[in-house]
Amino acid sequence: MKKSPRLLIIGLDCAEPSLVFEQWRDDLPNLARLMQQGRYGRLESCIPAITVPAWSCMMSGRDPGELGIYGFRNRADRNYARMIVADSRSVKAPRLWDILGGAGWRVAVLGVPGTFPPRPVNGALISCFLAPDTGVEYTYPSELADHVRAWVGDYLLDVPDFRSEDKDRILRDIYTMCDQRFSIAHHLLEDYSPDLLMLVEMGVDRIHHALWKHMDQRHPLYVPGSPLAKAIHDYYCHVDGRIGELLADCDEQTAVLVVSDHGARPLMGGVCLNEWLLAEGYLALKTIPPASVALDSAQVDWSRTKAWGAGGYYGRIFLNVRGREPEGVIPPSEYEHERTLLAERLRAMPGPDGQPLGNRVFTPQQLYRSVRGVAPDLVVYLGDLAWRAVGTVGGGAIYTVENDTGPDDANHAQHGLLIFHDPMKPGDGQYLEDAQIYDVLPTLLARYDIITPAGLRGKVLAMN
Repeated sequence: MKKSPRLLIIGLDCAEPSLVFEQWRDDLPNLARLMQQGRYGRLESCIPAITVPAWSCMMSGRDPGELGIYGFRNRADRNYARMIVADSRSVKAPRLWDILGGAGWRVAVLGVPGTFPPRPVNGALISCFLAPDTGVEYTYPSELADHVRAWVGDYLLDVPDFRSEDKDRILRDIYTMCDQRFSIAHHLLEDYSPDLLMLVEMGVDRIHHALWKHMDQRHPLYVPGSPLAKAIHDYYCHVDGRIGELLADCDEQTAVLVVSDHGARPLMGGVCLNEWLLAEGYLALKTIPPASVALDSAQVDWSRTKAWGAGGYYGRIFLNVRGREPEGVIPPSEYEHERTLLAERLRAMPGPDGQPLGNRVFTPQQLYRSVRGVAPDLVVYLGDLAWRAVGTVGGGAIYTVENDTGPDDANHAQHGLLIFHDPMKPGDGQYLEDAQIYDVLPTLLARYDIITPAGLRGKVLAMN
């Protein structure tokens, strides 16, 4: 008889708490039952609320500054154009499966962002969408890839080109990816008998970005009467059904954590950060492009540039500091003054209607306990994440409804969700308050009496 896991973690990347807890709860019987029998609540993400670094923050109990990971792509050094993808080699702190494996637990890890290239674990690991394809070594042990192929055929690490207008194909791929991931989870339970099984389902994130405007009247590009109006709802129901099947593979002693790294909200538009910096006199170009281009393609006059920005779901501002950047112009003695002044101007930025956009602006020193690597000088939530940062320059427009990386309907929201059902300490559906992403690791380690690494940021949540 197969051994059931002691702990099952189901990650739903970008799952939005208002949809699960409120709007669609009656349509999600398996998640609703876990809520009723356990504890649940909103889970405040890290800042920035981005898949990379959020899952690594959750699993390590460290913040982005301590990890030195500020997004998918990070400055490799102080040169202007060199950005590198943050992968598993960037994560120096042990994560949950490392700690449990060291305590003798057999682990199975499936699709958790930040796990490519795969590292050795006490069990099995199938890495994440950061792997370029399945032609590279993406599993540990390496021969596990042969089993994956036998189980599901051509394995989808991610939805190809999910920022495109081919919505029907995207939707088919999202379902295929989901079904493959849950099928593999079943096989991992059967063949590896792990004490911990953790998987992250990425389809929720991908369907939000692809189809949010088809369901939400708040979206500026809402599609009334769309045949895809119920696509996100129906997908949540499908995922709930797959969760129910996975729970049936476990017994009544398995503790279950369902968790998301951040939430989702309609994307109201984009702010061309570099165009704004150009207009405000912080960025200088030798020639102005007639249409928007990537900043790397523009002729930046670094000798007259004080600041430039990087795009994404949040904005990153870098200051051009003398002695720090190759052609820095801001004297180190004036750095804090210049940074404070620029932060104030960013907070006062008006939207297209002339009213304040509602930007939140942070320094790394405010957010993080330490700052490793090359951090942005300012972290900007445009419209408190209602707007995304567009990194292009040229063309003259500061506000846009077009995304520089392809069609995208949703931005991230600061709060994800957490549902924890512990059969040894059954709950009564109590709502958890003030849970943060950093609390997950210490709470789980405390639950199983595992020695906690020193200096974790989070607290132990009251789960009974």
